Amino acid sequence: MSTDQHTTIVLITGGSSGIGKSIGTFLTEKGYTVYGTSRNPDRFTNFEPFELLELDVADTKSIIATVKIIEKKHGRLDVLINNAGAGITGPIEEIPEEEILKNFTTNYFGPVNVTKAVLPLMRKQGSGMIINITSIAGYMGLPYRGIYSASKAALEITTEAWRMELKDFNIKMTNVAPGDFATNIAAGRYHAAVTEGSPYEKPYGNTLKMMDDHVDSGSDPQEMAKAVFKIIKSEKPKVHYKVGVFMQKFSIVLKRILPDKTYEKLLMNHYKL
Repeated sequence: MSTDQHTTIVLITGGSSGIGKSIGTFLTEKGYTVYGTSRNPDRFTNFEPFELLELDVADTKSIIATVKIIEKKHGRLDVLINNAGAGITGPIEEIPEEEILKNFTTNYFGPVNVTKAVLPLMRKQGSGMIINITSIAGYMGLPYRGIYSASKAALEITTEAWRMELKDFNIKMTNVAPGDFATNIAAGRYHAAVTEGSPYEKPYGNTLKMMDDHVDSGSDPQEMAKAVFKIIKSEKPKVHYKVGVFMQKFSIVLKRILPDKTYEKLLMNHYKL
């Protein structure tokens, strides 16, 4: 086993594209040793500039094996970025139960299990940082994105509790909630079909189109990379960070200060419901 005391070792789940790839590329340029993960790294034959390891967040054995590879190679892991996530849209009534379970497996149980796998190593080295990539959607129940909002909210709340449990071990944990970023998440998410004759056909169809437009015109993922870099360097990371355009971040403030029904009305006007 070789131990490398000089460079910061980073593991990013879901590092093959989008926000994960942007963060990994940026951190590599800053001199960090970065490992990204993908369920099928073989699909990315000419992938640069960091190494992609095989990891499926839905498979605990695969998670443990990947963490072992890094431990064997470096004897440590300084930063875990739980970035792997999946979108899901649809009227809650019409989303099959197995799709709901699948989404929670990726967005919630996955990060929880990856974190469990790295904690013994971080405890042994006496330090570490875990950054959970959540979503501004996790701060509010969004129409036709309720399951996605719920899975991200679950991770936000779990992080709040876990931070306190890890305090004695000098392991820091935080949430970073992005707004809409220009990535391929819309292409990769589960869409419940807009079914002809469904009571939700018209409102869901319109909302779906609006959501896809938001992602296509989203911010540059580089902003997330810079935010994560700043957090890694901070001595005392906050509990929550939000990264996105002003109105998306401001929507969280509004939710805190407005009466529930007023806020609900704002959302419904926004989505033309």
